[in-house]
Amino acid sequence: MRKDIFQVGDLLRLVDQKGKQHHITLIAGQNFFTNHGSIAHDEVIGKSVGSIFESTSGMKYVAFHPALEEYVMKMPRGAAVIYPEDARQIIGLADIQAGDRVLEAGVGSGALSLHILRALAGEGELVSYELREDFASIAKKNVERYQAVTNWSLVIEDLGNISEKERFDAVILDMLNPWDYLELVEKILQPGRFFVSYVATTTQMSRLVELMKVSGNWFEPKASEQLNREWHLQGLAVRPNHRMVGHTGFLVQARLMAPGVKAPVRKMKPAKGAYGPDWQAMVNE
Repeated sequence: MRKDIFQVGDLLRLVDQKGKQHHITLIAGQNFFTNHGSIAHDEVIGKSVGSIFESTSGMKYVAFHPALEEYVMKMPRGAAVIYPEDARQIIGLADIQAGDRVLEAGVGSGALSLHILRALAGEGELVSYELREDFASIAKKNVERYQAVTNWSLVIEDLGNISEKERFDAVILDMLNPWDYLELVEKILQPGRFFVSYVATTTQMSRLVELMKVSGNWFEPKASEQLNREWHLQGLAVRPNHRMVGHTGFLVQARLMAPGVKAPVRKMKPAKGAYGPDWQAMVNE
């Protein structure tokens, strides 16, 4: 099928002259309605991607196929989505490539699932665990509306029920208590491959990293966050946009050691008081 020509069943992104975006699926005989009039789907079908269409009231719309980032930011949500900049970073941190077998738990609205499937390029497999059926339903619809997939399994149950005989090339957790699944992840992740966790708070981040260090089964756990700021560009008025995504979440990454091998202790002097009674209470909790 030609990707440069709009066809029946295509997902369409329309952007009006005020910058408002709309995503529709092209259906023969249907019409797209807004406050600025309507556009017949038949008028779009068969035309080139990147064309301009005018509504019955004179508003002009530029038409494209939505890029993954554009689709994710406009798709229906159950849980909050993982922003595209975080999803791209997760793909890199987890070192995901075509042919890998990847596990994610905490599907949310399917944003990260779509990015992982893009990275797998139709090869390997993505296995997604989601505890809530309503979230899983929304995620399934979002993924299948954007693309047809044959290498995705969506399991609606607790990750703790997965067989310890399973093996994955990357494990990604988006949940409140990822530390409760650390021992399980150590059994199902291939040695030398990466575990990445998306957490919302500094307390979650600290607890997960410190427990990884205590176990000794993870090489140099690291934490980071992504900041994204667009710029306003209009003539000589060149400045950062007043609005920006200042913070989304924290990403914790670590690499699994070989079975029975403990990570070497970093030779660096800890900050005074860093490992006092409060820290001991946290890791023993």
